Amino acid sequence: MAKFIALLRAVNVGGRKLPMVELKALCGALGWEGTATYIQSGNIVSEAKGKSEALEAALEDAIEEKFGLDVPVIVRTAEEWRAIVAGNPFADAAEKEPNRVLLGLAKRRLAPGAAATIAAKAAVGERVEAVGEALWFHYPEGVGASKLTPSLIDRAAGSPVTARNWRTVTTLLDMAGA
Repeated sequence: MAKFIALLRAVNVGGRKLPMVELKALCGALGWEGTATYIQSGNIVSEAKGKSEALEAALEDAIEEKFGLDVPVIVRTAEEWRAIVAGNPFADAAEKEPNRVLLGLAKRRLAPGAAATIAAKAAVGERVEAVGEALWFHYPEGVGASKLTPSLIDRAAGSPVTARNWRTVTTLLDMAGA
C-alpha cells in the first residue's frame, strides 16, 4: 500500500454537499486504509493499492453512485506531493501570506502554455507559473479580487483544475508524513 493525497474539486460549495464523515466511510468501502480528511473542501490522505488514475476513477464512480455528484478527483502519491511542494516558485510570498499562494493541479496533463495563457489574463501583480504539472498562483490582493476564474483556468489547462492554498498544501504534506 502506498500513501497518497486525493483532492476533490468543488465540493461543499454551491449546494454540492458531500459530508467528510461519509466520504471517509466511502473511502474505507473502497479498501483505502487510514483515511483522514482535512477541512470540508475535499482533501483526503489515505493508503491504498493501485495507480493514481485507478484510485481517481474508483472514487469518482463511488461518489457519483452514492451522492449523485460528478466530482473530479486528483490523486498524487506522498512522494509526488513532496516534490510538488518543493517546486513552489512563490515560497517567499507563501511564507508571508499562505492564503494568497495557491497550488493548482489539473485532472490531466497541462496543455502547453497553460501558465502563460492564464498569466495573460491576470491582474497587475498576480503571478502564475507552471512547475512540472503544477500551476502555482500568487494573488497579492487575494483570490476574491482576481479575474482568473475557474473556467478560464480550466480552458487554459485543458482539463478541470482544483486549487489549494499554501496552508492546506503544507498541512496535507504533514498529514501524509511526506
